[in-house]
Amino acid sequence: MPSETGRSRSVSEHGTSPLPPARVLVAKSSLDGHWRGVAVVARALREAGFEVILGGMLRPSEMASVAAAEDVDLVGINVGGRVEVVERALDEMEAAGLGDVPVFVGGTVPPQAIPRLSTRGVRVFPPGSSLSAIVEEARRLTGRDSPAQQL
Repeated sequence: MPSETGRSRSVSEHGTSPLPPARVLVAKSSLDGHWRGVAVVARALREAGFEVILGGMLRPSEMASVAAAEDVDLVGINVGGRVEVVERALDEMEAAGLGDVPVFVGGTVPPQAIPRLSTRGVRVFPPGSSLSAIVEEARRLTGRDSPAQQL
């Protein structure tokens, strides 16, 4: 069903056939050089049937433009302690008409920032979060609550 932006979300055209794989942009928000977490999450999502667009290290405006160009269903950002970058990315996404695209973040998130992000609808996965929890939440956020709902 088209969203306000006219893009498809969560249901197939026919309503009963399996949905195509959800598209997830995975990006980093900092120059910390730690890619292992990003790679591990991207792989887990791919293995769970998601189509993953690995955006690399992106500025907030680039996150929004890549999300729009790739018509993603979900955005995952490695925070690297830079919560303000996530907030700017959310602002950029809203300005680009992508306010309906859910966002999850992982990595080092200052505890005092979690409520601020949660208020904006961001799902936070601090270090030590299980991959299965991330995949499960990605399925829920994209309306693909079970693998059978994807092609």
